[in-house]
Amino acid sequence: MGHAYICDGVRTPIGRYGGALASVRADDLGALPIAALMQRNPGTDWARVEEVYYGCVNQAGEDNRNVARMSALLAGLPPEVPAATVNRLCGSGLEALASAARGIVSGQLGLAIAGGVESMSRAPFVMAKPASAFSRQPEIHDSTIGWRFVNPRMEALYGIDSMGETAENVAHEHRVSRGDQDAFALRSQLRAQRAIEAGLFSAEIVPVEVPGRRRGETATVAHDEHPRADASEGALAALPPLFRAGGTVTAGNASGVNDGAAALLVADEQRAAKSGLTPMARIAGIATAGVEPRVMGLGPLPAVHKLLAQTGLGIGDFDVIELNEAFAAQALAVLRGLGLPDDAPHVNPNGGAIALGHPLGMSGIRLVLTAIRQLQRTGGRRALCTMCIGVGQGIAVALERVE
Repeated sequence: MGHAYICDGVRTPIGRYGGALASVRADDLGALPIAALMQRNPGTDWARVEEVYYGCVNQAGEDNRNVARMSALLAGLPPEVPAATVNRLCGSGLEALASAARGIVSGQLGLAIAGGVESMSRAPFVMAKPASAFSRQPEIHDSTIGWRFVNPRMEALYGIDSMGETAENVAHEHRVSRGDQDAFALRSQLRAQRAIEAGLFSAEIVPVEVPGRRRGETATVAHDEHPRADASEGALAALPPLFRAGGTVTAGNASGVNDGAAALLVADEQRAAKSGLTPMARIAGIATAGVEPRVMGLGPLPAVHKLLAQTGLGIGDFDVIELNEAFAAQALAVLRGLGLPDDAPHVNPNGGAIALGHPLGMSGIRLVLTAIRQLQRTGGRRALCTMCIGVGQGIAVALERVE
């Protein structure tokens, strides 16, 4: 069995909902990091890429018809290079990486691209076909996020709590206070602002050209749009709960609804050497697990425990942990479940999804890319990336820096 190495990676800036990237189609957005990888690695024979795996959650609009394949073709990869879109909801990006890594470790692949894309701004409304002739009761859903076309049996068995309601469930059952959630959210914002001011994300971001305000003009989007420079304890405390009367989950202590894309170049040792690629990190382990859908935010706990058992590592062996901040409530419950302090400096040291945003299919790749760059800056050895997943799952990936 071989090893899978991440040799390069880039991402777009993360745009706000309806913001700077809202004019960019999902397939065009997904093409950008692939094209950037091609430009950055001219010695690679791109016809020898054996698979492109892209995570994408929505797939109901311009991201339909296998957005991985569309993005690969639009980026300029040869038509002979195959591509597949994978969907494990919020964990889709990490699932794309897992698909590439498993192929390489098994010897079936030598060189692959793993990425993810989501344009939540451009997610369409979707309508069911009428159940009877001349129906005048159309069933219409906003496909941006959450349940649609619910199976009544699923609702009866497990409920259909919204994402925010699942965070409220976790906060209530694990006694995560509103004050602790807001404090966590503020730390995320402040850490992200420090990272941006220090230029820590510049090496991983490829700028995006978008239409300008005047006809024929273009503008360049080069920075993440979601972080709030005006974040403060008072501003967060003033926000009302969104999902439950008397609740604790607000727009300020939850992740954003965003747009973005990212891609990683993954190879075995032999193909990396032939292509002139320098491995940055080895994928040391991957694990997934399931939990009750109503507390989906706890998914990282069993996934991480499964990963630790698989690798023989302990939680203290990781120098960097990137925990996707779907909600401060679930992030805190996971940290406490792992025996880590709320403000652990090595957990999301440069901010997380509360500050940076959460384009669903892209986020897992963003976590990995950010974690590897942090290991390189600090000289750390190992990183853990983990996410909760809607409908009750968790995913975790262990990385080891290549010196």
